[in-house]
Order: sequence, then C-alpha cells, then structure tokens
Amino acid sequence: ACRRRASFWLLCCRWSCPDPMGKRYIKTRGLLCIALLVLLILFVLDRQFPIQLQQKDFSTVVTARDGTPLRAFADEKGVWRYPANLNDVSGLYIQALLTYEDRWFYFHPGVNPVSIVRACFQNMAAGKIISGGSTLTMQVARMINPIDRTIWGKCIQMLRAVQLEWHYSKDEILSAYINLAPFGANIEGVQTAAFSWLGKHTAELSHAEAALLAVLPQAPSFCRPDRHPGRAQKARDKVLDRMVKFSVWPEHTVSAAKKEPILAN
Repeated sequence: ACRRRASFWLLCCRWSCPDPMGKRYIKTRGLLCIALLVLLILFVLDRQFPIQLQQKDFSTVVTARDGTPLRAFADEKGVWRYPANLNDVSGLYIQALLTYEDRWFYFHPGVNPVSIVRACFQNMAAGKIISGGSTLTMQVARMINPIDRTIWGKCIQMLRAVQLEWHYSKDEILSAYINLAPFGANIEGVQTAAFSWLGKHTAELSHAEAALLAVLPQAPSFCRPDRHPGRAQKARDKVLDRMVKFSVWPEHTVSAAKKEPILAN
C-alpha cells in the first residue's frame, strides 16, 4: 500500500511539475547541436574560401620630407590609392567615421543584427532599398570581393565579414577601410581623397573636412565636392548633426564647422 501511494504521488508530481532535466535538457542539447553544426559549416567554408584583407596595390608616390606628394603614379587600372597609416590619420576623421557609419564597430562580430533588422523595416516601410545595414567590416568585405547587391549577395557579404573578424583585428579592418574606400572619380583611400579634394594630409583635417570625408564613400560620385559642392555640404552637415546628437562633438564646434565652405581643389 505504501509503495502504491508513493508511486501515485510521484506520478502526480511528474504530471503537474515540469521536469527540469527533461524538456529543458532536450532543448538545450538541441540548440547546442545546432550551434556546433553552424560553427562546423563556417569552419569548412572558411577553409574552402579563404579571405585576404589586402588584395589591391597602392600607387607609387614620391613625397617631400613632410609627406606631401610631389609626384604619383596610378596603378595599372588608373586608380589613385595612397597608403595611409591608421595612427597618422586625424582622430577627428575616425570619430566622424565610426559615429556616422558604425558606432558599434569595436563590439560586434562583423555583423550588427540590430542594424540589419532596422534596415529591413526601413526598406519595407519605404517600399525600396534605402538602407543596407552594413557594418564597416561588411563594407570592407565588399571592397575586397565585389558582391551583387541582392539578398544572396548580402548573405555572402555577412559571411565574409564574420570571416574577416575571425582572422584580423579591428584596427586591421579599419585600416583596410581607410585605404580602400571609394571617394569619387578614380580616387580610393582617405589619404588620396584628402590630398586630391582638400590639398592636405589627413592628419591636418578640420572638423568639417573630417565629416565630409567620412560621408563621401556613401555616394562618391553623387557628392563629389568639385562637381556638386551643394550636395557635398548637405551630406557633410548630416554627419555633423549626428556628432552633436551622440555628444561626440560640442554644439558650438559643429555650428562653426557648418559655416566652413566646401572648397575642393
């Protein structure tokens, strides 16, 4: 009788109370297996399709003692690309670039899920593609290996971005961006843009100039400062407004920067 009572109460407990080592264990084990499978697939893809951060050549540049270019020679495709060291680039430019393009650059694994979801909702609301949700790492992936702007292309771009984060540091990826980003015409890299459009080294940029160079790669031909100064100024001011919004630069500094005209060489 005691055994029957004990069995009855045990059966009731199992029926009324969730088994902590039952369903939860099965779900946890299932999720773990899926995660391991995804990692295995990514590992195989990484070995089958390796990625190299720097695949483009720089222009040959003859400089003066202060680093000012005296003569330069484009590469075989006619592209002007001067090498830039991350430590020599103005901190103002880096601040403007990260604040406007990718505020979570040093925290995400190459892809920012929040940005991707936000871009999807923005595109659906607008009925067209107005945002890609790309991180700086994703943009570098596209610069190294041009990818079609399709859903499948975006998936490949995200996988390549994660791959870059596996193999390279954040500073190496950021350095690749500042050397490969397009700035209109046949100009690539922030150093080339600074010399070509502004006639100065990247270490000498003002707040307004840093904001301009941060936004130009988004629409390098549409906002070329030599041909479309009005568009360039509007894009620059958009960056400046964001610097105030996120309290990176003080409002009085941004107000003064907005008064600076667009003067391209």
